[in-house]
Amino acid sequence: MKTLLRIEDIQKYYGSRSFVTKALHQVSFSVEEGEFLGIMGASGSGKTTLLNCIATIDTVTAGHIYLEEEDITALREEELAKFRQKNLGFVFQEFNLLDTLTIEENIGLAPVICKEDPKKISIRVKEIAKRLGIGDILTKFPYEVSGGQRQRCACARAMINQPKLILADEPTGALDSQSARMLLESFGALNRELKATILMVTHDVFSASYCSRILFLRDGEIFNEIRRGTRERKEFFQEILDVVTLLGGDVSNAQ
Repeated sequence: MKTLLRIEDIQKYYGSRSFVTKALHQVSFSVEEGEFLGIMGASGSGKTTLLNCIATIDTVTAGHIYLEEEDITALREEELAKFRQKNLGFVFQEFNLLDTLTIEENIGLAPVICKEDPKKISIRVKEIAKRLGIGDILTKFPYEVSGGQRQRCACARAMINQPKLILADEPTGALDSQSARMLLESFGALNRELKATILMVTHDVFSASYCSRILFLRDGEIFNEIRRGTRERKEFFQEILDVVTLLGGDVSNAQ
């Protein structure tokens, strides 16, 4: 397997000399191409800070983050937007869709802004929408569809430019259990069929059980790591729950 993402001894501190908060301390790991990695931990563990640093939304205090062989911690401000557009796809808890655009227009917004061929954009939008089970709502507006459908639209939007890495921050947090299951199954299908590399931050054991590997953070450091391997999801769920019990904090085991 090819290493896509490499995190090397990153540290993140907030505050001044008189009062410093340690968010991340010497965190190191790698993500293989085509992997579905989950990041878990209680509030304040550093998981969202870690995601933001990888997303180039925040900067590290020390250490390096490499996407393939590019050191993204060395990118200048004017290079970051282009880097994100070319390499990253984002799915957040809030759908961040534009209510004045249809589902189809929301999905295809990024390539439209880049002035790509409208016919090719339309083909790609329809293909990814079909894979995510929203091919029949493309002409509707976000306020006309369910929360689960809006989140799958956000997922399609993240995939439309075939990013090297999809970053998902609590993507099921605003969904009911059925919608969450459908979204997670969609993530799983994208991972298996399109070899999409996904890094998902979650505090939810059910969501995490869809991943192939879980990293657990505590107090800004990696506390544990487990892999699913060939096991059934229910068995993996129980192992995640066991580790979460050791971690403590505000994690949940049901949607």
